[in-house]
Amino acid sequence: MTTTIYDVARSSGVSPATVSRVLSGRRNVDPVLAEKVQAAVAKLGYRPNGVARNLRRASTNLWAVVISDIENPFFTSLVRGLEDIAQTEGYHVVLCNSDEDPAKESAYASAVLTEQMAGVVISPTSTADGVRQLHEAKTPMVLIDRKVDGVDADTVLVDNEHGAAEGVRHLIDGGYRRIACITGPRKVSTAMDRLAGYRAALRGAGIRSNKDLVRHADFREAGGFEAMESLLDLPEPPEALFVANNLMTVGALECLAKRGLRAPDDIAIVGFDDIPWAKLVVPSLTTVAQPTYELGRRAGLLLKERIAEPGRPPSTVTLPTQLHIRASSVPR
Repeated sequence: MTTTIYDVARSSGVSPATVSRVLSGRRNVDPVLAEKVQAAVAKLGYRPNGVARNLRRASTNLWAVVISDIENPFFTSLVRGLEDIAQTEGYHVVLCNSDEDPAKESAYASAVLTEQMAGVVISPTSTADGVRQLHEAKTPMVLIDRKVDGVDADTVLVDNEHGAAEGVRHLIDGGYRRIACITGPRKVSTAMDRLAGYRAALRGAGIRSNKDLVRHADFREAGGFEAMESLLDLPEPPEALFVANNLMTVGALECLAKRGLRAPDDIAIVGFDDIPWAKLVVPSLTTVAQPTYELGRRAGLLLKERIAEPGRPPSTVTLPTQLHIRASSVPR
C-alpha cells in the first residue's frame, strides 16, 4: 500500500499543509514540527509523487544550470553559489554540461522545457541556440558569464574589459611592450570583451595593437597550447602574454615547458580567472580573478526574482575583478 502525505501528517501530528511545506523545502515551518515530519517520512518510507506534484504545479522544483565546460574550475565555485541560493528557496539544482557544443545546449534546453523545470541559469555557447529556445518559451532564465545579442534576459557578468585592461596595464608598467593576447572564440562575448580590454590598455599606453600578436582559441588547454606555439614560432616572439581564461593559460604554460622556456624569464604571463594552484606553481601565476561564488549567488537571486515576478524588466549585474600580482609577471 502506498504511503501518502496524509499518512505522514497523521504520524507526525501536523496538518497535510505543514507536511507539504516541509517537503518542498520551505523555511517558514517551526523547526520542531519540521523534525517530526522528517522523522515520520523516514519511518514510513514516504516518497513524494513527483509526477502528480508537477501536474499540479505546472513546474518542478528544479533549477537547471547549464555550464559551458565542466572541466573548468571557474564553474565549481559558481555552481556552489547558485546552489546555496536554490536550497534556501526550496529548489534543487540539476547540473548540465554543454561542453561548448551548441547541439548539447539545445538538447538541454529541450529537456528543461520537457521536464517543466522552474528555471535555468545558463552560460551560452557561441551560437546560443538553446538560449533563444528558452527565451522564446518564456522560461525563467538568467545568463551567466556571457551575453547573447538579441536576447533581453537577466544577466550576471564580471567587468571583463576592465579586468583585461588592468592585467595588460600591469605588464606595460613592468616595461613590456611586445605583448600578445590569446583569447576565445570570436562569437563569445567574454572573449571579445577581454580582447577589447587588451587593446584599450595598449592604446592608452601609446602602443600600437598588432594583429599578428592576437590568437583566437577555444577556451581549452589544447587551444592555449596551440596558440602559444604559434606565437613562439613568430620571427619576433612576444615579450609578454595576456591569456583570456584559465584553461588556455594552463595550455600556454605546458607549451612553454615543452619548449624548455619559463615565465617570466622568457615571457611574462598574466591569466584571466584565478586557478586554485596559481600560488603554488613555480613561478606563481599572476591572474585577473573573478568573484565566482558571488556570480553564482547573484544568478540565483535573479532567478528567484524572475520566477516570482515574470513581468519585471530584465536586469544586468556586473561584478568587479581583482588583479592578483605574482611572480609570472615581474618587471623586466
